[in-house]
Amino acid sequence: MGSSGALGTTYRLTQYAHGGGCACKIPPGELEEVVAGLIDTDRPDDLLIGLDDGDDAAVVRIEGDRAVVATADFFTPVVDDPYDWGRIAAANALSDVYAVGGAPVVAVNLLGWPRDTLPMDLAREVLRGGLDVARAAGCHVAGGHSVDDPEPKYGMAVTGLAHPERLLRLDAGRPGTPLSLTKPLGVGVLNTRHKATGEVFPQAVAAMTTLNAAASRAALERGHRCATDVTGFGLLGHLYKMARASGVTAVVDSAAVPYLEGARDAVREGYVSGGTRRNLAWVAPHTDLGRVPEEERLLLADAQTSGGLLVAGEVPGAPVVGELVARRDHALVVR
Repeated sequence: MGSSGALGTTYRLTQYAHGGGCACKIPPGELEEVVAGLIDTDRPDDLLIGLDDGDDAAVVRIEGDRAVVATADFFTPVVDDPYDWGRIAAANALSDVYAVGGAPVVAVNLLGWPRDTLPMDLAREVLRGGLDVARAAGCHVAGGHSVDDPEPKYGMAVTGLAHPERLLRLDAGRPGTPLSLTKPLGVGVLNTRHKATGEVFPQAVAAMTTLNAAASRAALERGHRCATDVTGFGLLGHLYKMARASGVTAVVDSAAVPYLEGARDAVREGYVSGGTRRNLAWVAPHTDLGRVPEEERLLLADAQTSGGLLVAGEVPGAPVVGELVARRDHALVVR
């Protein structure tokens, strides 16, 4: 169901954007071509995580045991309810800080709004949702920036702190390490179904609004050093980036991967975003997919929004979905 503006008109926010959530990201292959050559090979030693491997946030050493974490993330509506969209977008932006082992300190809003098309009271609900999630994370929200935009967009730029010797990064994976996934997959296909039909999936909203704070702390407490969050490039896309950066092969046990209720039905009925299909096309040349059926391949590549952490190491309560092994002919192997 949609949301009502001040005059009682019902609005479905997902109908005002060409894509939705992290599925509207620029395809990974195209993005890598754009940024190729822009990496500073002579970067200073205090830039601990930069553009090299496509990590989730930048990290700069300040002094001693302190480093600052910086990231920004925003996207078009993934659900019709403005308050829920705000909560999801904020959780997704905060996740980039957790994904590198940091704690968020302050965020500023990023808002694009079609002010002649959608009432501003809906924008207020979006901002309220973001504020509530940031408060739950113990993160201040201090202003932001807004523009008049043909499509509604919302997110946050977030600054956090981390210990420079206890970071989670893409290039720290080692052979013999299990892979844990802290949230089930499937929000992409459920969101695509929501946009097409208006059906509401509370299980997807609950997953997307769950902060990755506890998962990040658990990974750090166990001494893990390699992780990423699973968002627009899907499990396979983000795992490919990890395996490539670490110089290993990632083996996925497809039977162990958890999915939200209704996800399999959604993909079976064709509710698959273009972003998901582009993800699969991007990783396919680097992946041994064996006899894994097309439905399973699409779910493994499903473009997630505010997904869980993918950690090289065991995390209590999170299923082990594979392992890192010594480099083979392919960066990924799916069984």
